[in-house]
Amino acid sequence: QVQLVESGGGLVQPGGSLRLSCAASGSIFSINAMGWYRQAPGKQRELVAKITSGSSTNYADSVKGRFTISRDNAKNTQYLQMNSLKPEDTAVYYCKAAVTVIRGTYPRDYWGQGTQVTVSS
Repeated sequence: QVQLVESGGGLVQPGGSLRLSCAASGSIFSINAMGWYRQAPGKQRELVAKITSGSSTNYADSVKGRFTISRDNAKNTQYLQMNSLKPEDTAVYYCKAAVTVIRGTYPRDYWGQGTQVTVSS
């Protein structure tokens, strides 16, 4: 089985920064794309940023220039550095990873449990 564990959420003032981490563990052969999503109250879950196995990145327009996604393949971990945070960034942030458990099989998506990020003065 594969588990994704997130950390780094919390309360921060507008203009502040937070760094989220998401560590994958368990029976892992390889990890393909990884990404961060968020869901605010009353809204649908949306993509924030994603990174391929080759470290190509893609961002939602709302976070471009403020957030940076990265990964450490040796640690099976991805990060989301969030700068210049705004109240509208408040949401539960979820990480996702496409994991191949057995060589030669298709990857499957796994999700973290979510971590709350609140931007408020």
